[in-house]
Amino acid sequence: MSNALNRPIRVLVAKVGLDGHDRGAKVIATSLRDAGMEVIYTGLRQTPEMVVNTALQEDVDAIGISILSGAHMTVFPKIVELMKQKKVTDVLLTGGGIIPEADMKKLKGIGVGELFAPGTTMESIVNYIENWVAENRNF
Repeated sequence: MSNALNRPIRVLVAKVGLDGHDRGAKVIATSLRDAGMEVIYTGLRQTPEMVVNTALQEDVDAIGISILSGAHMTVFPKIVELMKQKKVTDVLLTGGGIIPEADMKKLKGIGVGELFAPGTTMESIVNYIENWVAENRNF
């Protein structure tokens, strides 16, 4: 989808840590592409540093982390910290996977965007990213 940025929304989709299950991330990446977004899929076993560095290099509008390993309370805070250190303040950090509701609330409290549980419709994920970018990346 093009927007006031005059280019497609750019989304980095990443799997962080030792989680080797990437089918969901690939489905998300394909669905975002089908919605007109430009998707950079980093593949498995990325570090938070690799994710933030790639986001900077690729000038993305959003970072989507797929996490099923239970390490969400380590991974997301580390990415938030690195984004702050590198002054990446206008990029959405979102994601999904197996994340308890209480942890989702804590992560949102430190600056993580919406987190999506299994079964969330692709339409709601696409709409969320499009709306966030329209509100925060039009400069």
